Amino acid sequence: MYKNYNININTKTLDKYSYNDILYILKGDKQMIDLNENPSFLNEFLEYLTGILNKSPNTVKEYNYDLSHFLKFIMHHFNLDKNDNIKEIDIHNMDISIVKRITLNDIHSFLYYLTENFHSKATTRARKAASIRVFFSYLTQKAKLLETNPAQGLETPKIGKRLPKYLTLEQSKKLLETANDASDEYKERDYAIITLFLNCGMRLSELVGINIKDINFSDNKLTVIGKGDKERTIYLNNACINAISEYLKVRPHDGVKYNSRDALFLSKRKERISNRMVQEIVKRELGKAGLDMNKYSVHKLRHTAATLMYQNGVDIRALQVLLGHESISTTEIYTHVDNKQIEDAVAQNPLADEKITN
Repeated sequence: MYKNYNININTKTLDKYSYNDILYILKGDKQMIDLNENPSFLNEFLEYLTGILNKSPNTVKEYNYDLSHFLKFIMHHFNLDKNDNIKEIDIHNMDISIVKRITLNDIHSFLYYLTENFHSKATTRARKAASIRVFFSYLTQKAKLLETNPAQGLETPKIGKRLPKYLTLEQSKKLLETANDASDEYKERDYAIITLFLNCGMRLSELVGINIKDINFSDNKLTVIGKGDKERTIYLNNACINAISEYLKVRPHDGVKYNSRDALFLSKRKERISNRMVQEIVKRELGKAGLDMNKYSVHKLRHTAATLMYQNGVDIRALQVLLGHESISTTEIYTHVDNKQIEDAVAQNPLADEKITN
């Protein structure tokens, strides 16, 4: 265990990250977790998230950020600290007795404060509300530090349904053509990355974590590790198999870093490619294809794959399994229809050509 950050990283996890990724997780920059700034009960909760709930390092960071902000607000809300810059309030000596004073109304005040001072979106407030619910559930049911749970009746801020942004079929083909027409030495690698995203709808972390041994070329399938360290199978179509095969012909073999020897995608330094590098590759290829780099991203390519498959008749349940969604409600965002489909539906009404005659 890396004590300074309370993040369990076993050898299996290390195999999925490059040396630079590990440094980023443990030493990081603005996203690092400084346990010395937290009260002990918050650090114990973070240990619970990592050791028991098996949350990823990034998820633990998000909980830490949300809850430390909430506790700093409480200190100011209870007039225990006069600093108007709430984010600068020191909470490392905060006693659990203060937490015991928190009521549902205090939590509502925090969510209102986020709206008034930061114009936080409903999605942001919903995430923080979820963090608070899990935190108080832990304090009451697991740690037994509280007798009553003030977040018991906490509702999730209502979130309006937003349609996912995605590339059209024509834009997807243009992106693939652009990546394939590149003349640099990483052409095959970058094309394979774009191909897997657009055909399989995998997550960024799943693609980065692919090992060569995870690919079964006989059965055209791939094993990936998704959210919650859950393993699932992705079947590869001809486009994916061909792109991977062409890349493997030029993939470096000599001089590859020891902990990256099994990695499918390698960086210029001959180590497992990082999340950040893949994001830069996608951003660059989007720009070369004349697509809006601010509108589209790696995750939007996942949306694109899912949307194109659904629009071409893929069953919603099959799509759920393919994408690794726990709930079908998450997958249902792809059942949206665009304006052209709505226009066509009205035009196809059998009454569309009826005319009134005098």
